[in-house]
Amino acid sequence: MMLRTFSNLCAQSQACFRSARAKSTLSAVIDDTGKSGLILKSVSTDIFENLALEDWIHDHVDLQTRSMLFLWSNAPAVVIGRHQNPWQECNLQVMRQKGIPLARRRSGGGTVFHDLGNVNLTFFTSKKNYDRHRNLQVVTSALKGHRPDMDVRATERFDILLNGQHKISGTAAKLGRTAAYHHCTLLCSADRALLSAVLKPTCQGIKSNATQSVPSPVKNLLDEDPTLDCDTIMDSVASQYNTEFGFSSPVTLVDPSDELSLPGIQRMARELLAWEWTFGRTPKFSICTTFELKNDTSICNATLNMDIKNGIIESCDIEVPSDWLPVELSQKFSLHLIGGKLCPYETSVIAAELLRTIPQNKELERKMYNLCRRVVFMM
Repeated sequence: MMLRTFSNLCAQSQACFRSARAKSTLSAVIDDTGKSGLILKSVSTDIFENLALEDWIHDHVDLQTRSMLFLWSNAPAVVIGRHQNPWQECNLQVMRQKGIPLARRRSGGGTVFHDLGNVNLTFFTSKKNYDRHRNLQVVTSALKGHRPDMDVRATERFDILLNGQHKISGTAAKLGRTAAYHHCTLLCSADRALLSAVLKPTCQGIKSNATQSVPSPVKNLLDEDPTLDCDTIMDSVASQYNTEFGFSSPVTLVDPSDELSLPGIQRMARELLAWEWTFGRTPKFSICTTFELKNDTSICNATLNMDIKNGIIESCDIEVPSDWLPVELSQKFSLHLIGGKLCPYETSVIAAELLRTIPQNKELERKMYNLCRRVVFMM
């Protein structure tokens, strides 16, 4: 095993942590080691902490003279690309029901599902040495080293396919002024039923210029080879990384919640967690859709036209047949939504306040409740 715990770092690193605040940061420890290649593995399974650590390394570590590999896994989460629309990419209602968080990363690319059966790999280099082909060669060579007859290959889209048809890895990247990182997923034993459920959007009628994911059939590596668990894959990739680049680095555990060794990391994680980043950074879009409304005695079709910028509703027009619901009620609901977040919790509060203003009419209350519930469902 190449694994070492964070508390068992080299004596030089321990001295840095204990004796000198000026050299207490991870970047200072890395500089003091003098190694040109390093391998880190996160002890956290929190998506926001691990994404923050990626950006911390990119911003604080000198990558002009060294390369790094970061290994990590997360508890269930859905991760969208920097320029994507979450309402267009995933089933937010199912995610809320199951307590699965949504994260927007700072790299581009498409939407992915993470859980503890999914291995994440991040390759850090200088911008000059950025090479996705070579990085993916590390991954495919590691898998073939474990089982030589395995048919795995990288595509022109920088995915990795198993047996020429099943996607086992997707890829994305961030290129800064002088530094870069390329990260990819690797499906080992992910919950495919949950993956399918959360990556099936329910909001219809979206018009947007946001980057859209390209659906692909997927398969777990464990289904192909029962010996390929996540730890085995991480060890194999780490070993192949050293071989490919001529390094001799052990795997060092790192805690991305450690503010002392990673100054500013908690603020970076909070920024990634904020609604203003996750939803508010969505490119401007519109919703134009028709939906069914019904109660015990009647059914009708209603239409919704809405423009959203930075996650805020700029315009809203809900049209319901006047013989089903008085026009003034649907118009009032539309007006109350303008200026608010496209958010089920905020919309539910608005709906509850509006329902209290309806005259004592049980049928109207039920109809208005049904309308509010259907609109909230789309969020």
